[in-house]
Amino acid sequence: MSSTFDVINPATEEVVRSVALTSAEETDAAIARAQAALPAWRAVAPGDRARLLRRFADAVDADLENLARLEVTNSGHTIGNARWEAGNVRDVLHYYSAAPERLLGKQIPVPGGVNVTFAEPLGVVGVIVPWNFPMPIAGWGFAPALAAGNTVVLKPAELTPLTALRLAELAREAGIPEDVFQVLPGKGSVVGQRFVEHAGVRKVVFTGSTEVGKQIMAGCAARVKRVTLELGGKNANIVFADADLAKAAATAPYGVFDNAGQDCCARSRILVQASVYEKFLELLEPAVKGVVVGDPGAEATEMGPLISAQHLEKVASYLAPDTPVAFRGSAPEGPGFWFPPTVVLPKSPADPLVTEEIFGPVVAVQPFETEADAIAQANDTEYGLSGSIWTSDVGRALRVSRGVEAGNLSVNSHSSVRYWTPFGGFKQSGLGRELGPDAVEAFTETKNVFISTEE
Repeated sequence: MSSTFDVINPATEEVVRSVALTSAEETDAAIARAQAALPAWRAVAPGDRARLLRRFADAVDADLENLARLEVTNSGHTIGNARWEAGNVRDVLHYYSAAPERLLGKQIPVPGGVNVTFAEPLGVVGVIVPWNFPMPIAGWGFAPALAAGNTVVLKPAELTPLTALRLAELAREAGIPEDVFQVLPGKGSVVGQRFVEHAGVRKVVFTGSTEVGKQIMAGCAARVKRVTLELGGKNANIVFADADLAKAAATAPYGVFDNAGQDCCARSRILVQASVYEKFLELLEPAVKGVVVGDPGAEATEMGPLISAQHLEKVASYLAPDTPVAFRGSAPEGPGFWFPPTVVLPKSPADPLVTEEIFGPVVAVQPFETEADAIAQANDTEYGLSGSIWTSDVGRALRVSRGVEAGNLSVNSHSSVRYWTPFGGFKQSGLGRELGPDAVEAFTETKNVFISTEE
């Protein structure tokens, strides 16, 4: 008998819905159904599989406002963000709908025959989605996996299952067979663990903490199971003295406080050249205090609540009475898991405010002297996911971009994710790449076939 989980609205602390949690036995049964559905799905003509994915994209588009409102209620995302997230699922499906007809192999010159390669689907792919961006991160996994001819079992985060469940309904409405794409809400220790252990799951795609990612990688290693991991980040926003300081300061809050800082790409360390450090802080203060924090369903809101009471407690634990807080923004009183945008000035590079992924609206500002010093500080972390570089010197922008150990960098902006470009991390921020033209290859195996032409 399945247990249930009460989904809580983080802005009001009210119960939204009770969702049945999938048991280990039910997970095994779902994986078995996905295995049984695989031969027919991989045999669908490439053009027909493409057409089904486009229909799925159109179904998401027709349901976009409903999906967005569902995310506001379930995750506390601002309505503007939530609409973008639903639109991203649509766009990623459209993008990978082009893949089935372009899964090209090679003809390789060999003596005595013809040699060709094929991109074969892996089989059943298990996708494990975090609570911070439930819709887009799900799409980054299931869209290329389905396009390559795999079947998918997807586990949404326990806290945020509602949009994933709706996406499964939309997939079925679009004509994708029920057992080809299944959503299994449940605990990571139950459903996610079965994805790792079950021999029928050929690949696990995981986005979440580095700690859990290491456990999944170890479990998959024991079975030589393929993995893609997108893990934590402690990203640097580097501001040089020759930058447009007004623009750098005005945009910095949105590079870290978006989604209340619950973003592995959050630029939670701002490194500022010493000669403009004080000036930058003067410009940053009104920008931080101007962030509109409140009802995530309101059109003007720029930042909503944290996801849960437990997470609020964790974020708050980083700020002691003697923490060097420069200034704070505002947050509502009353129900909801609210935390104000907060700027801190740590005195030591070993301070947890500098080294640990807080995953909340807290940003540390630190000075640096030289270009080499900026690169060294940016790289002084076990992570390497994203970052920003602000300068008017093109040569410096290129030098620092090459010097910073991170998978996704932006110059004079804070953009990390475009679905048509690759996304992923260096060091302990992950393994493999999602999105972009090559991601679909991560859901295939290369098969080499030699055909003799000798009599």
